[in-house]
Amino acid sequence: MKALNSYRTKNRNLETGVEMEKYSVLLVDDEEDVIQIIMKKMDWESMGFQIVGYAHNGVEALEMAEELQPDVVMTDIKMPYMDGLTLSRKLKELYRTVKIIIFSGFDEFEYAKEAIQIEVEEYILKPIDAGNLKEVFGRIHEKIGREMDEKRNVDKLREYYMESLPILQENFYTSLIDGRIPEGEVEKYLSNYQIDLTGPCYVVSILHISTTDIPQNMNPFLLGVSVKKLAEEHMEGEWKSRILMYLGDIVVITQLEEQEQITAFTDFMDKFCRLAKHVCEATVTAGIGYVCDNLPDIRLSWQGARSAVSYRVIYGNARAINIAEIDPMENVDERWEEQEIQKILKRIRMGTREELETEISHCVCRFLQDGTTMQKYQIFIMGLLTELFRFCNNNQLDSVEFYGEKGEAFDKCMQMESPKELEQWLLKVCEKLQETVQQERQASTRSFVSRAVEYVQEHYSDRNITIESVCRELGVSAAYFSTIFKKETGKTFISFLTDYRMEKAVELLMTTSDKTYIIAEKVGYADPNYFSYAFKKQYSMSPSKYRTANSQG
Repeated sequence: MKALNSYRTKNRNLETGVEMEKYSVLLVDDEEDVIQIIMKKMDWESMGFQIVGYAHNGVEALEMAEELQPDVVMTDIKMPYMDGLTLSRKLKELYRTVKIIIFSGFDEFEYAKEAIQIEVEEYILKPIDAGNLKEVFGRIHEKIGREMDEKRNVDKLREYYMESLPILQENFYTSLIDGRIPEGEVEKYLSNYQIDLTGPCYVVSILHISTTDIPQNMNPFLLGVSVKKLAEEHMEGEWKSRILMYLGDIVVITQLEEQEQITAFTDFMDKFCRLAKHVCEATVTAGIGYVCDNLPDIRLSWQGARSAVSYRVIYGNARAINIAEIDPMENVDERWEEQEIQKILKRIRMGTREELETEISHCVCRFLQDGTTMQKYQIFIMGLLTELFRFCNNNQLDSVEFYGEKGEAFDKCMQMESPKELEQWLLKVCEKLQETVQQERQASTRSFVSRAVEYVQEHYSDRNITIESVCRELGVSAAYFSTIFKKETGKTFISFLTDYRMEKAVELLMTTSDKTYIIAEKVGYADPNYFSYAFKKQYSMSPSKYRTANSQG
């Protein structure tokens, strides 16, 4: 067998001047002369094809197909070790999109019938006519091109997606402030919708336009559009704000570098209300919600902003009203501790040691800054230990190994001398969990390949061993298996199996007096002739000569 250039390229058709996609072809025939004639008989480049390799039997071709992934396989029927119909069937099982051409000297109905069942593209009788073959490959080139165009439609969908992004982003913002997005899915939407909301702090404001003080001959909707445009000009850059229309008001989602910035932001919004009156002749009340440092908590800031706007009946309109100044938030979200703990668990699963340390420090500091009591501290510790216990249970880990019995751990936390001691203890426990979980994930991939290798070592004598049989044993797809196996071993599965069988064959040749056909059977080859052929390809001599050459001396 021989592999040639396997890269898909483009070339220009000399007749039409149109640039053509060039597709790959693998030739299979046990007669070298036939292969050479086919290769030289056609102007493959002008037809939009290139020969990437050729094999002399179906077994070789199947191995080459795994490596070369050809677009088209052109094969004879009658060949040793594996005929063309069997090869075609296996190729279609492994690579659904491959196009197969069968050329044969046998004009028999049963052959043609089976070829149709396998979904072979063409069945050509020998001797092959160059004109006919050119027409066949012309049809196949068009068919592959159509299929490729369908795949490229994905690009059109992506273009449509980009055009739809502003609407999708606005829907995301409204869903976020309404609390309709589960916390675990927020990051996914940020990525999919190309939204940059890195905070670290957030506040939602509402710009409410008075409906009783609208300039004469002014459409209320257009007045809102005018105020929104003014807000975009003054807030999107300086305050990293996202601005949208929702429920008749203008909603502003603003990112702050730190919570203390809220005072300056409130002053800015107060000035903006006066600017809106001057520029747009609109009476605007800015209701400012609570500051939060977690995107899912934005719903609480939104609720606070709505409450702030309602206070205009007491404090007057055309000004900024900060809800935190008139109604300080007490336990706005009693679940924030649980959310912070979930962040820590996420870092155990996915993050680095540094990210884990940062998350733990942030959680402990935030808890203490909230003005905790001993009762709240006890509840926090119990919640923390409960979540750690649940994490260990979900990952089949023994929680006692990491932090002891739950009661003992609770007593230990209650007796700690300082917040720093709690932070250090928690980091030590979570680091150990992180290391264990990540080691097990890495071991899982190694185990996956090791199990496949062990399977080969135990079943190499089975002549029916295939990628499919191994994948059934491991419970994985052939595509995933092939990718991981080659990544870890540097070989395709078929190459690994062949090499291992050859090593065992050499061992038997040198340690027993078994005949070649017996050794062939012991290492998984049903056909002694093909075993000798494969052995010679591997070691450049027949099994008998190898035994003789290495027994002397």
